[in-house]
Amino acid sequence: MDFLTLFLAYLCSLLALTALLCFCSGRRESFLARSITRASQVLSLVIPTQLQRVTHRALHRLFHTRSSLFVVLHVALQAAVFGEYTWEVFGSCWELHFPLLLLLLPYLLLAGNMCCFLLCSRANPGVITKSNHASLVQVYAYDGVMFQRGTVCPTCSMEKPARSKHCRVCRVCVHRFDHHCVWLNNCVGASNTSCFLLYLLALTATAAALAANTAALLLHVLLVSSLSHSTYLDPQGREHPVDIPFLVQHLFLTFPRIVFMLGFVVLLTLILGGYSSFCLYLAFTNQTTNEWCKSRRFGGSHHLPPQPCDRQLVYKNIYSKGIWGNLKEIFRPPAALERKKK
Repeated sequence: MDFLTLFLAYLCSLLALTALLCFCSGRRESFLARSITRASQVLSLVIPTQLQRVTHRALHRLFHTRSSLFVVLHVALQAAVFGEYTWEVFGSCWELHFPLLLLLLPYLLLAGNMCCFLLCSRANPGVITKSNHASLVQVYAYDGVMFQRGTVCPTCSMEKPARSKHCRVCRVCVHRFDHHCVWLNNCVGASNTSCFLLYLLALTATAAALAANTAALLLHVLLVSSLSHSTYLDPQGREHPVDIPFLVQHLFLTFPRIVFMLGFVVLLTLILGGYSSFCLYLAFTNQTTNEWCKSRRFGGSHHLPPQPCDRQLVYKNIYSKGIWGNLKEIFRPPAALERKKK
């Protein structure tokens, strides 16, 4: 049981780390950021300077420039999971006469999420250029708090339309900027938010279908073997009825690759399910990830730069049009943007 305890501790630590990253992602000076900065300062005292420079260049190239590494990793992970599913799970379920539609469902969902992935990664997210700038400025009104008229992008030398942001990775201003996704190697903006949302939902459903079919196979094996009604002897020679930890350990020793794959896709389903719920909340309320993070920083101490007024500013989302209106805007961007897209 020692290995099972370590395996469960490993899964819990991954969940805790994911929750910590999600909690701290919207804070400019978070505890996590300060801890990383202090840790790097301490390590700089013992790591050679040349190695520090090489590491810094590698990390900067990885996270601050466009790179296909995460795209390759994404495809490799899907290939590894579906290879294991096809080799171990699909064949066994086929011999046990599982419904064919349930066995093929992960492949159908995979085709859907890969189509959305290609569309989203290759689509123009809504890059602001000199030719479409005048049109995009008229799409959204300035709220006067988060987005202010007259703000000029120092890199692109153009006035920022409301809800736009300059992406340091792609080095362009993006209309209705949401975030830069390293897994897509592209920004998520006005023109591809709908594809990104569909891709995320399809990916979550794919992981859930894989987990359901794999769990059904293992459960069927346990029911056929009648192991759950058996007993076992402990090191002292005492007889005990088989419990859940014993069954999990038995499955791991008998089907190690399948159990590892099941643990991975279950964890992936939880993470993607949480992130999908967050993205659906943003879609229903007509917010972007960038706006949600910035709104958390706006408080009573934030004032408009041009006017030293003594009243406190309170951020209010002026772009929401109701759930159906917000969804319509995502899947059919405003007319000014559509004309430029054509």
